[in-house]
Amino acid sequence: MTSPLLAASYATPFGDLAVVAESDGGVIRAADFRPVAQVARQVGQAHASRGWVEGVIPQAADAVAAWLEGDDDALMTVAVEQDGGPFFQEVWAQMRTVPAGRAVSYGELAEMAGRPRASRAVGTACASNSVALFVPCHRVVQAGGRLGSYGFGGIENKAALLRHEGVKVSDATPSARLIERAS
Repeated sequence: MTSPLLAASYATPFGDLAVVAESDGGVIRAADFRPVAQVARQVGQAHASRGWVEGVIPQAADAVAAWLEGDDDALMTVAVEQDGGPFFQEVWAQMRTVPAGRAVSYGELAEMAGRPRASRAVGTACASNSVALFVPCHRVVQAGGRLGSYGFGGIENKAALLRHEGVKVSDATPSARLIERAS
């Protein structure tokens, strides 16, 4: 019999981050800042029958703590798994190469993924990301620096996450823009 998934919640200034992972620590769900039970119910079909238990996820706990202490790329060290076709997998892999303190446009990310005309598809990949903060879709913005939307707590969270990582943002309104990208 396959072991149940592990679920844990980590306090952050942006809300409690719920994480669901394999017993080896590979994160399979970490989207939104909602109760862990709600996030655990949203795992993909491949994992849903396993159920879940609250437990310790050392890799995620250490990475979240390090990220909150200023190691902005600590979250990229945690293994992740999410359902999606080859293009989405490439977009998500490229998203993990965008360093903290930087932001890229949907078009730039499409180029990074080898499909320069696929910026709309990149937006769909961002919206389908089920392991946000570990796959940092908050670092993807519209052309011209406008923040765009953010399905994991709204534009206010996106602006706050970018600020935490050193990106200057004008405000947290629908018209918010990057003021300056950190170098």
